[in-house]
Amino acid sequence: MSENSVKSSCRIAVDAMGGDFAPDNAVMGAVVAQQGDSAIEIYLLGIKEKILEVLKKNSASFPVDRIIDCPQVIEMEDIPTVALKAKPESSIVIGAKMVKNGKADAFVSAGNTGAMMAASTLLIGRINGVGRPTIGAPMPSEKGFTLLLDVGASVDSKPQHLLEYAILGTIYAKEIYGISNPSIGILSVGSEDVKGNEMSLAAFKLLKDSGLNFYGNVEGKDILKGTVNIVICDGFVGNILLKFAEGVLSLLKYKLKNYAEKSIIRKLKLLMFKSSLKGALSDMDAESHGGVPLLGVNGISIIGHGSSSVLAIKNMILRAKEMHHKEILRKFEESLERYGRK
Repeated sequence: MSENSVKSSCRIAVDAMGGDFAPDNAVMGAVVAQQGDSAIEIYLLGIKEKILEVLKKNSASFPVDRIIDCPQVIEMEDIPTVALKAKPESSIVIGAKMVKNGKADAFVSAGNTGAMMAASTLLIGRINGVGRPTIGAPMPSEKGFTLLLDVGASVDSKPQHLLEYAILGTIYAKEIYGISNPSIGILSVGSEDVKGNEMSLAAFKLLKDSGLNFYGNVEGKDILKGTVNIVICDGFVGNILLKFAEGVLSLLKYKLKNYAEKSIIRKLKLLMFKSSLKGALSDMDAESHGGVPLLGVNGISIIGHGSSSVLAIKNMILRAKEMHHKEILRKFEESLERYGRK
C-alpha cells in the first residue's frame, strides 16, 4: 500500500455512550473532528435514538449511515470482563470488533477504562511479541513532559514486560512527539545501578543489553525534572503516580482559590497573573492530549478520561488518526523484533 493511499482516509469508531457526559460530549467531539478533517471517516457507536437527539439539539449534521445502533451500554460501575460477555451489543464490544475485523482503523472511548482495556486485549488481540499491553501518559516536566509507562494497564509486571514497555514507548515518543532517540529510565528508589527490587533489577539488565537508549535508574523527582524522556515502571506504581499528579493540580487550584478569598488585594493580585499562570500550566491540561493509547494491542485503541470534554474527544480522534497515518503498529512490530528478542 502506498503512503498516499494510507493517508487518504482513516476510519475511526467513536464510543458515543462512553464518559460522564455521554452521549453529548462524545457526539459533538466527533462532529467537530469530522468537520475539521475530511481525511477522517467517523462512525458513531451507541443508542441511535440518543445520538440523533444530540445532533438535533445542537443543529449538527452527521451521516446517518455512519451511526451504528448499539442497544447495550457498559456502565462505569460494570465489571469489565463480565460486561463484555453480558453486553455483546454494547458500543465498546462492537467498536473493538470493528477494529479486529478491519472495518475500522481505530477505536476511541471515554467509557469504562477496564472494559476498554479488556475489549482491546481480548477482542482485538495483542501484537506478536507483546506479553502485556501498556498505557503511557505524558507527565509535565521542566523540559516539557516525561512519558510514563505503565500507568494502569496491568498492576503486576515481569521484567520482560518492562522491556516491552520501553520498546513501545520509544516508538511512540519518536513518531508522536518527534524525539529522535528517546532516553529511558527505570523508576527506582535510587539512581545507583544496584538500587531497586527484584523485578526492577532484572528489567535493568534486560534494558541495558537491549540496544535501546537506556539511561539507568531514575527516582520519582526525575519525572518532573525531565531527566529522561521515558520512565518505565509497573502499572501499580504508575497508576498511583498518575492519580497523585492529578491530585497535585487539584490542590494547586484549591490553594490559589483559598488564597484569593482571603482579601480583595489578593484576588486582584491573582487576577493580574491569571493569564500567565494559565499559560505556564497549559501543558498540564489533559484536554490537549485527549486520551491515552493502549500500546501493544493489534489495533489503535485510545482511552479517554470519564470527564472528557468535546475538545478532549476531538483530540482523541486526531491522535488516533495520527497513529494510523504514521503506521505505528507496523513500527511497533519491527522494533519488538529488533530489540525484544535478543
